[in-house]
Amino acid sequence: MDGLESMIANGKDTFWGFLGCEFISGDAKEVKIALEAKKHHLNSMGIVHGGVLTSLMDQTMGMVATAKKNIDNVVTTNLNVHFLAPMTEGRLIVTAVVLHEAGRSLTVEARVHNSEGTLGCIATGTFRVVIRR
Repeated sequence: MDGLESMIANGKDTFWGFLGCEFISGDAKEVKIALEAKKHHLNSMGIVHGGVLTSLMDQTMGMVATAKKNIDNVVTTNLNVHFLAPMTEGRLIVTAVVLHEAGRSLTVEARVHNSEGTLGCIATGTFRVVIRR
């Protein structure tokens, strides 16, 4: 089983499952996931909590980094998030792509759109392959 398949197969009992993520598609170039945003994903203003959106982008970027390296030992070392439009209850689609790779480090970008196509936020992140001992 490759890194991405392993991550998805073992995800039910992890933060992935807790959030309610759904795998759409993925390979070493691009990963797409979805979330059906519900009331428990919202903040007190009635919009999707920034922590939920950030977690979705971090997850998706980690998945594409995992697919690119074909190993489930990739961790986030830096994350930059820009919130552009409020997201509300409903289906959210997150897409992540690898922008740059150098040795054990990767720079990745993610975008969250709602079902109407509105861009809600973007993130860039740096990921590193860790050596498990």
